[in-house]
Amino acid sequence: MGKLDGKIALITGGNSGIGLATAKQFVEEGAYVFITGRREAELSKAAKEIGENVTPVPGDVSNLDDLDRLAAQIKREKGRLDIVFANAGVAKYAPLGQITEEFYDSIFDINVKGLLFTVQKVLPLMPDGASIILNASVVASKGLAANSVYSATKAAIRSFARTWTTDLKHRHIRVNAVSPGSTDTPGLNELLASTETGLERIKMLSNTVPLGRLGK
Repeated sequence: MGKLDGKIALITGGNSGIGLATAKQFVEEGAYVFITGRREAELSKAAKEIGENVTPVPGDVSNLDDLDRLAAQIKREKGRLDIVFANAGVAKYAPLGQITEEFYDSIFDINVKGLLFTVQKVLPLMPDGASIILNASVVASKGLAANSVYSATKAAIRSFARTWTTDLKHRHIRVNAVSPGSTDTPGLNELLASTETGLERIKMLSNTVPLGRLGK
């Protein structure tokens, strides 16, 4: 018997990193999971790693048509959704003075708009007593250099958790935000590898953790 026997879960950004690790754990605990991601090949690979009780659904959380298709597929195949882990997100760095409108929109569109509409689109599928988990970050309350836009998106997510708890209390739907520290994931490694100061930033991020290393 697993803790999640019979539960239906959605994990956005479930093709790698924290999302994939969570999907594997949920299936191990007895859940059936839908995972999403923008990269179809990577998403298919993740589904094969998970093995069973998983459906990969390609899509971009910032695209509302994709979210409509996702909600329709979950309704058609399973009829309900017990758990949502809104995990999809992007991280980019730019100091004040170098932030462009395109840079700003590219982060807020996924981390804030995408997360909000993911939850709103699937909410009609969620029974009373369901659970919503939002992936925030410790940077919401830390002043890391060149992190102002990304940190602001994560602060917004923590605010969503507080306000949505009030919005949904009459349905006994729990809304929690988790705030991981810097974690060694393919996404972070790809981001840091694309910058000249990647190694320096790894050291800086590691220094924010009491153990002096990235999470795994």
